Amino acid sequence: MASKHSFYILTDTHYVSHRAFEPGSRSFRRREAGDQIALVASVEILRSFFDEILADKETDAVLITGDLVNSGDRLSHEDFIKELKTLTDAGKRVFVTTATHDYCGMGDDENFFTACRYTMDGTEPADPVRKAELPGLYQAFGPQQSSSVDTESGSYSLPLFEGVRLIALNDNGNGRSHCGLFDEGFRWLESEIDKANAAGETILLAVHHPVLPPWDVFAKAADFEMFGGYKRLWALMCEKGVKVIFTGHTHIQSIRKYEDDQGRAFYDVATTASGSAAGNMRKVTVDTAEKTCKVETVRIDTIRNYDTGGKSFRDYIYGLNFIGLVENSLPLAKTDWPRFLETAGCVLPADKMKDHKKLVQTAVGKLEKLKMRTLAKFGKSMSGITKEEIEALGEERALPVLFNIARHIPGGNAPYTPDTPEYKALKGTVLRAEKLVNTFKKGALDQFIPEGQNLWDVAEPFVYNNRTGDDDNITIEL
Repeated sequence: MASKHSFYILTDTHYVSHRAFEPGSRSFRRREAGDQIALVASVEILRSFFDEILADKETDAVLITGDLVNSGDRLSHEDFIKELKTLTDAGKRVFVTTATHDYCGMGDDENFFTACRYTMDGTEPADPVRKAELPGLYQAFGPQQSSSVDTESGSYSLPLFEGVRLIALNDNGNGRSHCGLFDEGFRWLESEIDKANAAGETILLAVHHPVLPPWDVFAKAADFEMFGGYKRLWALMCEKGVKVIFTGHTHIQSIRKYEDDQGRAFYDVATTASGSAAGNMRKVTVDTAEKTCKVETVRIDTIRNYDTGGKSFRDYIYGLNFIGLVENSLPLAKTDWPRFLETAGCVLPADKMKDHKKLVQTAVGKLEKLKMRTLAKFGKSMSGITKEEIEALGEERALPVLFNIARHIPGGNAPYTPDTPEYKALKGTVLRAEKLVNTFKKGALDQFIPEGQNLWDVAEPFVYNNRTGDDDNITIEL
């Protein structure tokens, strides 16, 4: 009997049916502009990933962890289920969990999504899916194959492979401030873990919201974006020996390790949104003989049957999102002011900028001219950067370095390691800037900084991957 078993993970597909917007809809394009992910091409993106999965004849299981559609409209759910059936018709086993984007708030909880169809220049109401309908809609994709279903959340537990148990959690919670399990759900989860441990099964957990934040500042700034009851889950996983949980939601590729004061540990393996500029999914291989879980990243390079203007998957989607729009818009401030306002207005306050043309142009010009060696000299006393390293920066500009860092956020693996002059220049700049701010008003930055950290501790994970060293690949001892 084979000891190695593999499956694919996608998350945050944010599918919008072709029926949910008019072709060429300007209102839908405006809705997409500045988002973190591609929405107009969501159908073609999903099919591009599914083509890769279908081509793998050795792997028959697929897990999709929540935010299946973008705004809880029925048309998108109906067509998303048809897409799933292309996999099941080909012999693939498909399991999904749902999350807050998958239903519409009906006044009975904190969910605020509203179903709509995008017309050419506006929107019109669409048939919404209620939270209570989700388990029935996706009955064939997990609950139907399960050995146990939690009646409160619709979470389910099933044998994924021989000796491997998947416990898939629906974390809709109250739709906003508590996206997790309540007491009854936690009792069900603990019972399922105990039964699996008693049977000698390897346990894999999956849920939509993060259990460990990609950066510590994420939990400080937006604790409600974490899995509701995440610290309770930390303790449960460590106590019961569960070594891995697969998550999404943040649209960021990351792998983080948690270890308690007794040395017991687990990993949160987060996958970026399928429609983000990273273009990633995961392939997971569990070896029951070796007791290992190998995680690999699989990338999509092109969006099939969709016109990206000759751009790659990543460059096309990057140009749609907030950072990409800012990067592409800034040069227009000096060369084409009306177009700058039109383009940047998707993500920046164009109404406030339009009366300050000279000020904006001056600021953009100074930003474009700012050199990394200037930053290096500014923070030299706090970074340990050498004269030779400063000289090595040459004429390198700061703005492209900052945008390069931003480009890496969705896919993880930040670009500058501690031995690079860019890392040292940025470290010194951040630390000296923090010192200057505290000189004028001590504690002014405390609201942004987790306890026991400084401003560089907050900034470093964006510059260098200090999580596990590689957000793409890892082998976890089970």
